[in-house]
Amino acid sequence: MTKSRLTQFAVAALTVVAMVIGFGMGSFPASAKEKIKVGFIGPLSGGTSSNGLGGRNSADLAVRLRNADPKAKYSYELLVQDDECKPNIGVQAATKFGANKNVIAAATHYCSAVAISTVDVYHKFGLPIIVWGAVLPDITYGNTYKEVHRVNGTMINQNETAAKFMRGLGYKTWAIIHDTTDYGKGHDKYFTKNLEANGGKILSRFGVTSDQQDFSAELTKIKSMNPDVLYFGGLTPIGIRIRAQMEKLGVKAQFQGTSGIVSDTFIEGAGPLAEGVVAFREGAPTEKLPGGKFFLEQYAKQGYKDPPEAYGAFAFTAMSLILDTIEAVGPDRKKVRKALNKVSGSNAADSITGKVDFDDHGQNTIAVITKYVVQDSKWTVWEDSAYAAGKRKLKGM
Repeated sequence: MTKSRLTQFAVAALTVVAMVIGFGMGSFPASAKEKIKVGFIGPLSGGTSSNGLGGRNSADLAVRLRNADPKAKYSYELLVQDDECKPNIGVQAATKFGANKNVIAAATHYCSAVAISTVDVYHKFGLPIIVWGAVLPDITYGNTYKEVHRVNGTMINQNETAAKFMRGLGYKTWAIIHDTTDYGKGHDKYFTKNLEANGGKILSRFGVTSDQQDFSAELTKIKSMNPDVLYFGGLTPIGIRIRAQMEKLGVKAQFQGTSGIVSDTFIEGAGPLAEGVVAFREGAPTEKLPGGKFFLEQYAKQGYKDPPEAYGAFAFTAMSLILDTIEAVGPDRKKVRKALNKVSGSNAADSITGKVDFDDHGQNTIAVITKYVVQDSKWTVWEDSAYAAGKRKLKGM
């Protein structure tokens, strides 16, 4: 063996000895945890982006907290897709996740029109998902897809509560404007059914497109009919335009919205005209949820630029349940899907939003519907408001 070869051998041997001394015999660093990919889809751009960004941050928070837990079996990476609240873009996003076998499960969708367009994709690829914000009943009840679950409630109970409450205040007549997506048509359907069952009367009904800018034709007709209330079944961007144009044309009706306008963006966009607007949403306010205080404290610690918005807690719950399930059964789509379908009855899961108890369609039961009114530039629980106390009056009261 040459001198050069001997030198190389000695250097190599010394390196091994140094490693043994440094780490101790049999004490080499433990192998890193297996990294598992999970997904999030929501509207990160466009008129409903505030809800999507809040949802994304909330799902991200669940992942961050799990990765900081030394007891976690796996390390998690969150992949994010923007569906823009557009069905075609949502289908593309769902297909990307579905085709990527490394994505084990995903928390998906705020917009109902997008969610209902994607369920076939998730079923085709066998990708288990948990919807965190979309409220159209057919998302879970339109099929028997075992991949599809939802932690938030649906618009059925929301509109039942809305009709009973508004009639209880003494309102008698309504005009309805709804967008022509499945979301808007669904709200129109369920509110009409419940309102008529409670003795209310609908004077007029108008379907509008989600990108419509001018509502003067519809509002002029509504003004001539002089309804007590204008019910709007749609999302924040249109809601802001309609409320502004109501004022401009002198429509004096009380403005009533759905969960689709319960966001800080609506108040910011409508400005002073948001005062006194009423709307309804399934679930308790975040701060009053079982784990609401914990969630808000942890969210604040991360320094996210955008607030969690109304459905952030549900996005956190959806992602946490996904991570819990992977920890329990391993990173396998079929096993995760099977385990999620057993989250029911005695196997119901605790979460920051309360018990998650899926029925045979993967729908969680959310019994609580919260009534909101905008008071002093904030969505305020009706029972806690000056309106409920009689210190302020809704229009026509």
